[in-house]
Amino acid sequence: MNYRHAFHAGNFADVVKHIILARIISYMMRKDAAFRVIDTHAGVGLYDLLGDAAGRTGEWEDGVGRLMAASLPPKVAELVEPYLLAIKAQNLDDALRFYPGSPLVTRHMLRSQDRLMALELHPQDFELLKENFAGDIQARITHLDGWAAMGTHLPPKENRGLVLVDPPFEEKGEFARMVQSLEKAYKRWPGGTYAYWYPIKDPRDADTYARALNATGIPKILRLELTIRPPSTPPRLHGTGMIVVNPPYVLEDEMKIVLPTLAKLLSDENRGRFRIDWIRGEA
Repeated sequence: MNYRHAFHAGNFADVVKHIILARIISYMMRKDAAFRVIDTHAGVGLYDLLGDAAGRTGEWEDGVGRLMAASLPPKVAELVEPYLLAIKAQNLDDALRFYPGSPLVTRHMLRSQDRLMALELHPQDFELLKENFAGDIQARITHLDGWAAMGTHLPPKENRGLVLVDPPFEEKGEFARMVQSLEKAYKRWPGGTYAYWYPIKDPRDADTYARALNATGIPKILRLELTIRPPSTPPRLHGTGMIVVNPPYVLEDEMKIVLPTLAKLLSDENRGRFRIDWIRGEA
């Protein structure tokens, strides 16, 4: 599996992931106190949907392309508006050419007191990310393995915020690494919110991941999944998932409104499904 951001920018998985990200940040903005978002695998920040990578796959057309063209139910439209505004801020005249990755979705929403820490290990991607945030005093761009941040950069000085973990799944063992990193991070900062994205290709991998998370004993783990088609043989990407630890109390109900619409809109031949459940509830 290889899910480097540039090739899949704006696809169905990005749509779901970034809507959830925007809803978490929207909730944090309800309080005046500053917060920090730590993006451990940030990518380059901004993607040209007609460029070589995203243009080659064209996955965005069945993802953000469908969403931008859709007439959404009023409540769904209200909940996805912060995400759509972040996209529109990178484009002119309602045309869709550039897609903001998670660092720019985050940055669009931050208030003056909030901060972004974006980490990227890939050398070329890091340079592009740094260029996209040149001169931005609210964003700290660091050339670092995102997994290292789970120990050395927690808790942030604000002691309030979100850690977004969105690895490219270029190496084997990423599911196990996510569990290990969460255990390490949670010991240092049990009050933080953590959002872990994962691809759904072989459902058995996702189920094994959920069982491993349950075994950690960490409370308040919400699972959000959306699939656009049934599993296939050989396995191919057919779904997207997000684990949210210490989620905003409104997130579950918000996703019960949003995910049914996305499952219909983004799926193949109306075969989309979604799941919202708790791997572990309150302690």
